[in-house]
Amino acid sequence: MIELGMKYGITATEKHGDIYYFVQWSPLSKAIRYDIITKVPALAGVFEIYWMDEKNRLRLFVVGKTDYGGLRSEIRRITDPELCKDNEKARKILEEKEIWYRYTPTDSSNIMADVLWFYMQQYFPEKTNLKHSGRYENIFLKESAPDKLMWVP
Repeated sequence: MIELGMKYGITATEKHGDIYYFVQWSPLSKAIRYDIITKVPALAGVFEIYWMDEKNRLRLFVVGKTDYGGLRSEIRRITDPELCKDNEKARKILEEKEIWYRYTPTDSSNIMADVLWFYMQQYFPEKTNLKHSGRYENIFLKESAPDKLMWVP
C-alpha cells in the first residue's frame, strides 16, 4: 500500500497466489545527522544504506526494515559512528567513508518481510536466513527510484 500523501512506498498486487510488489524508493541522500532528523519520516519501512568507495561507486552497507517510528531513528542510528560501538569494522567505514541512504515506507510487517526477503535473495542469497511472510507461492518485485543506482558488492 502507498501511504497517502507520500511520494514513496510499496504497492502490492495479488494474482493467482503470487504477489507483485512495486517499490518506489526515496532519492538517495547523503547521511547527514541533522538532515536525517528533519527529512526522514518517522514511519515503518525498508531502507538501504551505502558507502562510497575510492572510485565513487556505492557499496551496500545495510539493507533492513524497521517498525513504526523507525525509519528516521534507525537510519540515524546505523549511519552514526558514535552510535556504532560493537562493530569496529562498521565504525571504521562510517568514520572514513561517505554514507548514503534511501528508504520506502510501508505500514505492513508482512510486506516488509516479503520485500526484505526478496532483496536479500538478490543481494546475498548464500548469506540469508530470512523468511518471507509465507502468504504467497511466488514473490515478484519491480522498483523505481529517482536515481540511477549502480552498486557493487
